[in-house]
Amino acid sequence: MDALLLIGTGLGALVLGSLLGYYARQSIARKRAGSVEQKLKKRIAQVEEESQAILEKARQEGKHILSEAKQEEDERRKEILKTEQLLLKRESLFEQKLSDFESQQNEIQAKETLLKDTKEKLEQERADIVRRLEAVAKLSQEEAKSELFGRVEAQHEKDILGRIRQLEAEGKDRFDARAREIVSYAIQKIAVPQTQEITTSTVILPSEEMKGKIIGKEGRNIRALERAAGVEIIVDEAPETVVISGFDAVRRHIAKTALERLIQDGRIHPARVEEEVAKVQGEIEQQMKEAGETAIYEVGIVGIDPKLVFLLGRLKFRTSYGQNVLLHSIEVAHLAAALAAEIGADAQLSKKAGLFHDIGKALDHQIEGSHVEIGMRVLEKFGMEKAVISAMKSHHEDYPYESIEAVLVQTADAISASRPGARKDTLENYLKRIGELEQLAASFGGVEKVYAIQAGREIRIFVHPSEVSDLEAHQLARDVASRIQEELRYPGEIKVTLIRENRFVEYAR
Repeated sequence: MDALLLIGTGLGALVLGSLLGYYARQSIARKRAGSVEQKLKKRIAQVEEESQAILEKARQEGKHILSEAKQEEDERRKEILKTEQLLLKRESLFEQKLSDFESQQNEIQAKETLLKDTKEKLEQERADIVRRLEAVAKLSQEEAKSELFGRVEAQHEKDILGRIRQLEAEGKDRFDARAREIVSYAIQKIAVPQTQEITTSTVILPSEEMKGKIIGKEGRNIRALERAAGVEIIVDEAPETVVISGFDAVRRHIAKTALERLIQDGRIHPARVEEEVAKVQGEIEQQMKEAGETAIYEVGIVGIDPKLVFLLGRLKFRTSYGQNVLLHSIEVAHLAAALAAEIGADAQLSKKAGLFHDIGKALDHQIEGSHVEIGMRVLEKFGMEKAVISAMKSHHEDYPYESIEAVLVQTADAISASRPGARKDTLENYLKRIGELEQLAASFGGVEKVYAIQAGREIRIFVHPSEVSDLEAHQLARDVASRIQEELRYPGEIKVTLIRENRFVEYAR
């Protein structure tokens, strides 16, 4: 009984505690809900206040912007009005000036009409006076004039003839003096260095011992250099000096450049010599191009085809009677331009024609024809002006003069070539003879290279070993000597040296 009472009491307490806990939780939840709702209301009120403030600020800024826009619009209206007033004023002024101009034009036309009428009246009156005089004198105007001149001529014939002769003599002397003065001024303006080309070049050695390296064992190095470059090397004439002899300026330049590089490098042997000579031969074209560009810059000409500039640079290694053709061309260009400036002709045209008047000499050994004809074809090919071609083609009087510039180019060419020390006939004849000697030997079959050395006293012929045998080489040397003896004229004797060399190369890998 007691136990049941205790259980019932416990259950009742448990139920009562659960109810009390439920009501407590509900009370706490209501309090928290009320607190969140208050916070939300407070936040909403705050947001509304901020939005009202933003709207008010936006209204103020909008009013300010509208006010500024209205003020700017008023200012622009004032400026437009002011501009319209200025344009109206200018239009009124222009109309006034136009009206004044029309009035002046009408006055001028009226005066012109009056002058024309007056002139016609004067001409008519003059004609009437002439007719009256002719009627009185019973002679026409032409008859009176002829009779008057006839009487004067008859009375003063001797005086007139003497005066004419005197004027002719004075005019000739004056024109001759003026011509000499113009040429003198032109020559004084030119300062182109001009020296005669020689047939030797000199290489300075760092020491006398270097000669032994250049010669090499049993002369192999020097023979390799002579063969590769086609020149003669003289090493025993002057101390610490090597002389390169040859009539071809290009060969001498190649040999000199290659030898200087070999000396600087220190490695001198046949293979290295041939390699360096081949390398320099490849560089010679670049040097020709640079020489042409330098000449164009020095003369002051632009717009020239690069290929034509290269051909001009080739003249650096071309001589005419011992005179360097490139330097001669530059000198003729300056002289022709100076002469043209003195007499009022086209100086630029004269300068260009003078510079390219000998351009055909860059190709005269490759193309048939005179250097004038070759030069004309070359200039036409590269689009040179017809006036320039017309001015340069008459410098040897092969073609008639077509302009005053053609006469000036011919005059400048004659001045450059004929002044003292410019040319040397004997050297040109010597070079021509050497060239003929090489051409004759090269005309035989199987010949690879031909070099004339020792001032033309010896000719060295290199043949292809696969085409010429030893027996045939001996006979070929005889044939060359016989042809030289029959066809060429020369002092003394010429030694013919024919070289047939086999070279075998293998590589160890």
